[in-house]
Amino acid sequence: MTDKEFAEIKRRFKPEKSNITNVRGCYVSTTKEILSKFKIPVAVLPDEQKEWLFKLLKKPITGSVGRNLMNIEFSADQVSRGEEHKLLSDIRESELENEELLTSLYEKIIASFATDENYLILLAFDRYDVPSFSKNDEDIGDSSEIFRYFVCSVCPIKMTKTALGFSTADNTFRNIGADAAVAAPEIGFMFPCFDDRRTNIYNAVFYSKSTSENHPEVVETLFGATAQMPAQEQKETFRSLVSTAAPESCSYEFVQSVHDMITDMITEHKESKDPEPLMFDKNDVRRVLTTCGAQEEELADFDDKFTTGFGDTTEIPPQNIIDPKQFELKNSYVSIKVDPQYSFMLNAKVIDGVKYIMVRADEGVEVNGISIRFEGEAPAIRIPLDDGSELSEIEDTAKTTAVYQASAQPAEETVST
Repeated sequence: MTDKEFAEIKRRFKPEKSNITNVRGCYVSTTKEILSKFKIPVAVLPDEQKEWLFKLLKKPITGSVGRNLMNIEFSADQVSRGEEHKLLSDIRESELENEELLTSLYEKIIASFATDENYLILLAFDRYDVPSFSKNDEDIGDSSEIFRYFVCSVCPIKMTKTALGFSTADNTFRNIGADAAVAAPEIGFMFPCFDDRRTNIYNAVFYSKSTSENHPEVVETLFGATAQMPAQEQKETFRSLVSTAAPESCSYEFVQSVHDMITDMITEHKESKDPEPLMFDKNDVRRVLTTCGAQEEELADFDDKFTTGFGDTTEIPPQNIIDPKQFELKNSYVSIKVDPQYSFMLNAKVIDGVKYIMVRADEGVEVNGISIRFEGEAPAIRIPLDDGSELSEIEDTAKTTAVYQASAQPAEETVST
């Protein structure tokens, strides 16, 4: 499914557009026991509750393919006689009205999903009369395609904290006790897919809230498939691959060039409005490294290293291996973050035998919110590097003791990254 097709289905999750009549599901304890099952008519819910419920139900088709969303492909053999595909197909055909089939699905999720919290399994079926559009995206009426699908959201139950409240009815304070609240889904899926704006029973979409956990047991149990490498692990694998595949070329300028080139490719793909997601294979990664200065002799065993690192994953979204919105240079005690378009403001220099991170400081420099001035010409902030220095795009800087953000914009307009 393309981003445009995901957006089209997500627009279905509004009370005035959806054909969802009931929400089915069950309440599961931390001991994997089904505490209750329910069938809730949507029509009887207040509008505010409908909106909250639809937000939970559309979450499994929200995110980026290859990051939060995983495309599940069924083989022809699975479609013809696979038990996983048959269960999903039968549930779809029953429009969630067969209690025995739903119980089988609940049991599969409960057996494979690991959590230390109570949770809800929510299911909803929708029937979408797909309209036809002209080349100018004008609605020219209904087509013969009716997309029948269902979604599943697995939502943790979080306990709220006690607090002091104020009652406007009697102008007095009162205690607000702890209560159970339904949180955003941890996992979910949609079956079947909406490809080329038509039903594709050979595919499903699996959702994971975490980019570092892909829940392989759930994917194997529900779909008989192997989960792809999590997005965060892809980023770490790429960093290791660059460091080991081109150790002699791995200078500051080289890593900066790699980041800039991949960022430009992401931007160009977005501006092209190509509906298909941008994906890199090992040849694409090799071409980037070579263009940025890696020597051919360094890349002699690159293919083997790529296969060893990424395994069966033949294509990876470039957004998973770099952060196009952030450029970071750090050592063990300082982290400098900058918008990638201003990465030219950072330099790594050796002065009198000492390694430094150089931060260009043209104007608008503040320390603890106080504007400072520089004596002399060509001001710069110099930060000594230790042996643990590194250049990366990682987001976690909780262990650093200082963070310097550089931007070519005035302080009050600094872009948050």
